[in-house]
Amino acid sequence: MTSEAEELRQRFAGSATESEDTLSAKTRFEEQSWDSLKSSPYYEILREHRDVLPDEIPVVLPQDKGIQHEIDLYCVTRQWPLPREQVKVIDDFFKSRRKAGQVRESKSPHSAPTFCVKKPQGGWRIVHAYNKLNDATIPAQTPIPRKDVIIDSMSKSTIYSALDLRDRFYQILMRENDTPLTAVSTPSGMLWEWLVMPQELKNAPATFNRCVTHLLRSVRDFAPSYFDDVYVHSRAVNEKTDNGVRPDPEKVRVINEWPTPSNVKELRQFLGLATYLGKYVDNYSGKIRPLSQLLKKECAWIWTAECQQAFDAVKLGLAEAPILVVADQDRPFHVVCDASDFAIGCALMQLDHEGRDRATYYQSR
Repeated sequence: MTSEAEELRQRFAGSATESEDTLSAKTRFEEQSWDSLKSSPYYEILREHRDVLPDEIPVVLPQDKGIQHEIDLYCVTRQWPLPREQVKVIDDFFKSRRKAGQVRESKSPHSAPTFCVKKPQGGWRIVHAYNKLNDATIPAQTPIPRKDVIIDSMSKSTIYSALDLRDRFYQILMRENDTPLTAVSTPSGMLWEWLVMPQELKNAPATFNRCVTHLLRSVRDFAPSYFDDVYVHSRAVNEKTDNGVRPDPEKVRVINEWPTPSNVKELRQFLGLATYLGKYVDNYSGKIRPLSQLLKKECAWIWTAECQQAFDAVKLGLAEAPILVVADQDRPFHVVCDASDFAIGCALMQLDHEGRDRATYYQSR
C-alpha cells in the first residue's frame, strides 16, 4: 500500500515535470525573434497588435473579466416530510416573514430543513436545523453578561422595570455575503434565505448581545441588559426598601418535587440544579456532604438515612432560603465564617438602613 508521504512525492514529481515542460516551451519561444517572422504573411498584423501578445504578463491585479472563482461550502441537509398541519404552519410563517421583508426566495446551494416544535403554552415554534452550518462556524468570543453583576449594580434603586425585546434576532440584518448560508427548505418545496438574523445560528445570541450592549452603552448605569432583557432601575427620593434577591420560585418548586435518587446519574442531576442555587443556602456544602460522598468512584451506592436527611435538608434550605439583600458597594461589608472537619462556610453580611445584619451572599465548600 502506497503511503501518504509516497503519494505526495509522486504528486510533486509530476508537478516538477510539468514545470520543466513549461520552461522548455519558454526557451523555444525566446529563441525566436520578430526578424524570424518577417517571411510570415501575418507579420505586419502581428507587429501592429504586438501589445495584445506581450512577452510577459503584467505584474498587476488582473481586470475583472466577468468570471470569478468561487468556493462554496457544502452545507445541505434534506428536508423531511411533516404532517399537513405543520406544513401549513411553516408556509404561513414564511408568508408573513416575506411580507415583512425578512426573507426572500433563494437559489443558494446550501439548505437546512425546517420543522416545528410544540410550545408548552400551545402553538408551534419554527426551527431550522442548522447543524452542519453551525459545526463549520467559528464560535464568537463575546463576553456573556453576569447576572450577579447586574443585580449588584441595582443595589441603590427602589424602582425597577423589566423590558423583554420581541422578535429580538429579527431586528439585526444579515451580512449580504452570508445570506445564502442561511437558506432553509420547507416541506412544500420552497427555498428561502434570511435577510435578517434567524434563530438557531451558532453565534446569533452573541451577535444580539453585542448589538444590545452597543446600543445601550450610554445608559448602562441605569439600564443594563441580559441578552433580550433590559432592566431599567432608579431610586425614588426618601424611599427605603427591603427588596432583595431570592432563588427562582420555579427552580425551587422543581427541587422540592424531586424524587429520591436511585442511582449516581439521578443524584448528579439533582445536585447540578441544587448547587446552582446553593448561594442562597447557609452552609450548603456541609448539608450536601453525605450526598457528595456517593459521587466518589470508590464509594458503593448505598442510600442511607443520613443521605435522605441531607436530601431533605437541601430541599428545606431552598424552600426557606432568606431573601439576600442586594449588596451596596458604597457601604461596609463584614464576613461571618464557620468551619468543621469536612466543610467551611461563610456569609457576606451588610447592615441595612435600619441597622439589621443582612446576608448578601453565602459561600461554602
